Amino acid sequence: MTTRVLVPSGVLGLGFDREALARGVAMAPDIICIDGGSTDSGPFSLGAGQSKYSRAATKSEWRSLMQARAELGVPLVIGTAGTCGTDATVDWMFDITAELATELGQSPTVVRLYSDQPADRVAAAHAAGRVTPLTPAPDFALDGLTNIVALAGVEQIQAALALGADIVIAGRTTDTATIAALPLARGDAAGPAWHGAKIAECGALCSTNPTSGVIMVDFDDTGFTVQPLAEGAFCTPHSVSAHMLYENSDPFCLHEPGGYLDVTGARYTALDARRVRVEGSKWVPAPYTVKLEGARVAGYQTTILAVLRDAHYVENAQAWVDRLTGFLHKEIAHRMDLSQADYDIQFRLMGVDATLGALENRRGNPVEVGVLGIVTARDQAQAAEIGKLINPFVLHYPLTDDEELPTFAFPFSPATTDRGALYEFALNHVMALEDPMSAFRLTTTKVTP
Repeated sequence: MTTRVLVPSGVLGLGFDREALARGVAMAPDIICIDGGSTDSGPFSLGAGQSKYSRAATKSEWRSLMQARAELGVPLVIGTAGTCGTDATVDWMFDITAELATELGQSPTVVRLYSDQPADRVAAAHAAGRVTPLTPAPDFALDGLTNIVALAGVEQIQAALALGADIVIAGRTTDTATIAALPLARGDAAGPAWHGAKIAECGALCSTNPTSGVIMVDFDDTGFTVQPLAEGAFCTPHSVSAHMLYENSDPFCLHEPGGYLDVTGARYTALDARRVRVEGSKWVPAPYTVKLEGARVAGYQTTILAVLRDAHYVENAQAWVDRLTGFLHKEIAHRMDLSQADYDIQFRLMGVDATLGALENRRGNPVEVGVLGIVTARDQAQAAEIGKLINPFVLHYPLTDDEELPTFAFPFSPATTDRGALYEFALNHVMALEDPMSAFRLTTTKVTP
């Protein structure tokens, strides 16, 4: 059986070509699938349980997808809703869906798939030897974690679809699970289903025009065919095969719940200028495990930004920062009775090795250098107090004792900004499950205008 999957974009909130979406709808797909997030932007979204993406952008794009779903009469599925896929962001996405249902006069059946993991469940699994660290992984500790999620696979999406869902709003899922679920449920070949889902996960990133968004994938019992739908976008064997390298340490192997994809024998054939056919991918079953992700508060931060323009200070910016840092440690110890173990101060020279640090291998001759000070402490009040203490010295501290007192530029007033909680990832483990549904929950709601 052939299963046609429409993928509007690599992630909801990033935008897509509306004309290309219309072309996709005209091709009568069996399902519309889109990703809602990932860990790409760091631990804040997971730690705070908040979406990275604008609610307005999310609602605008979701409106178009709900309209397309209603026109086609097929399911609409989003995975990792609200960037991080916590229960809170699933409900955030559900609220947007309910608003739109009222505005559009729709009455969809919405199934929410929740991926949050209670700490006691994970602790019990660890005690039973069912939690295994990945590489690299921090020491296993659940204290202070604000959110823990498990990455759902196809089984959980299939269970949601089996409930008659018009719309599935899923918590944290693997990027491929939403796309592979229906082809696998309908008996399409497992290797191509997982491989095509991997290729399609980021929308048109597998094409020659990666920002165009919309692609279509056709799955069957021997392979899959992929094509972009925007004008001027093309899939080639190179652009398609290269996507196995994206966010994947092994370009021939992709691990998922219940097994792994092996594309060693995959063959990529251009059917024409736009479409690529792929065959020969294999699925290798393995014990069922789900990845765990967790985040905790690692401190609170205050930042300060100054700009050096005096050529003497621009040329000696690192020496100035080194001298200033040593002086500030002494001042903080004297005035606040804090040791260096109680806080952290970093100064990053914006324009001079700020990205790669000691690994930088290019040199320039900047006219000015931005100096970003980052203070991390145990609570926001302490971080803010340190920020205020160092403020006058970042503005006026001299490079040497025997020169005039300098004055630098602050682009903001006040110069310090309280950033709030700093989160860190605290789990990179897998948890073995005997029943794929045992760590997940489904809730069905008939939304009425």
